[in-house]
Amino acid sequence: MTITHLVTHSGGFHADELLSSVILSRLHPEAQILRTRDAAWTTPAPDRVIYDVGRDFDADRLIFDHHQKNPPLRDDGQPYSSFGLIWRQFGRDYLRATGLPEGDIDRVHAGFDADFVLPIDLVDNGALSPTGPLADLSLPLLLESLKPVFDDRSPDADDRAFDRALLIARAFVEAAIARKAAKLRAQAVVIAAIAAAGEGRVLELPMGMPFRTAVADAGADQLLFVVHPRETDWAITGIRKHADGFELRADLPQAWAGLTDAAFEAVSGVPGARFCHNACFIAVAADRKAGLRLADLAVAHAISSKSAE
Repeated sequence: MTITHLVTHSGGFHADELLSSVILSRLHPEAQILRTRDAAWTTPAPDRVIYDVGRDFDADRLIFDHHQKNPPLRDDGQPYSSFGLIWRQFGRDYLRATGLPEGDIDRVHAGFDADFVLPIDLVDNGALSPTGPLADLSLPLLLESLKPVFDDRSPDADDRAFDRALLIARAFVEAAIARKAAKLRAQAVVIAAIAAAGEGRVLELPMGMPFRTAVADAGADQLLFVVHPRETDWAITGIRKHADGFELRADLPQAWAGLTDAAFEAVSGVPGARFCHNACFIAVAADRKAGLRLADLAVAHAISSKSAE
């Protein structure tokens, strides 16, 4: 039977049912999202998917709640929210609907689950609490901030806010999926460039693209800098030591910090040197020749500095 309704709870909303709605509405674009707690609607039937309401989880009957006693857990014991349950059941179909190549689906599904879905699950269940000065800028709290203010008493305030928030939630999901798919497309390009670099310390890429994961996976520990063209110039960037930090394998020379144009050319001795960031993690050159020359000088400086330690 055709799915005609996507049923979730009425009233205030959270990130988990918003994001579940993103997945389900892509798979069932003609279905109506119905926000209700009416038992007649929150009881399973062949024409509906029920999520974050109903006090039951049964994938065969298309009900995906996590508020009941003995709620569903991941294999490692961590809790699901409705989003995690919906993603587990329908995530691969969603990725196929985006046009992702079949060979990439399992990797993107697992990566999105680990990086995007699981944190939403943990926050929704109170197993993780965003803290620090950026706590209010975490995705769950940003989405919840779109709920009506307390004294907006109009009858449809929650539903109107939900509809607006759904558009934003959809944009975040689509962007995250697109970035993961792009990383896989970039991987083959980066691996080929690593092979071309051989034992060299500079990785030249044909354009800016995600490269850190491929460099780490390839075990290319000898690489120190990446050079690639941009719209009108070339960039020279350092490579992070670890995925979760900002420390580089090697910094650009401190003598270049903050220099631009003629001053940068004079200190580096490279015609076409245009800019070096104060933090010495990126420099810009006018063309490929200047970019590669700056990278070679940065490598020599890094090796010399290491030898002097």
